[in-house]
Amino acid sequence: MKRVLAATGALGLALALSACASEDSETTTSMTETDTTTEVTTSETTTSETTTEETATETTTTMAGEGEDIVDTAVAAGQFTTLTTALQEAGLVETLKGDGPFTVFAPTDEAFAALPEGTLDTLLADPSGDLTEILTYHVIPDEVFAADVVELDGQTVDTVQGGSLTVNVDGENVSLTDEAGNTVNVIDTDIEASNGVIHVIDGVLMPTL
Repeated sequence: MKRVLAATGALGLALALSACASEDSETTTSMTETDTTTEVTTSETTTSETTTEETATETTTTMAGEGEDIVDTAVAAGQFTTLTTALQEAGLVETLKGDGPFTVFAPTDEAFAALPEGTLDTLLADPSGDLTEILTYHVIPDEVFAADVVELDGQTVDTVQGGSLTVNVDGENVSLTDEAGNTVNVIDTDIEASNGVIHVIDGVLMPTL
């Protein structure tokens, strides 16, 4: 009889252990399913964030591609304060905000400062006279990039003023000779605007006045 009770007890213990193991298995399975669901949710969230970032990038690129006109671009550059002031005095701002396209050889503030003493003041005092002639002499009524300029060695290009400039190419160095015989260097190129392009020069070009 004791053996029967012992066997019965052992069987009960085995069934109990089996039941516990089954519950543990179900709990483990439930936890695994929960973890899997969490991973899927996290993956979907990450994908959503990536899509949002891509959209933001596309928007930024579009805005950057819109550009500003030549006058606004020159103002933003910060090194053409004298040039933009002269354009305002000569009433040429609206012209250079037009459809274009234009190519502007833009003298820096240092280039204007290097003019003989009193020259700039005299020009600004009579903006509808020589100042307008000089400023329009720096503008070509077309869009000419650096890659185009280097193909023009020894050739002349016509300006809005009516005069011409001679292009000089020496390896990677490009310079312009004006009608007064002065030569200035092109020190930066291809500053793009919505209605043309700006090339930076280190001197002021002078037409025949």
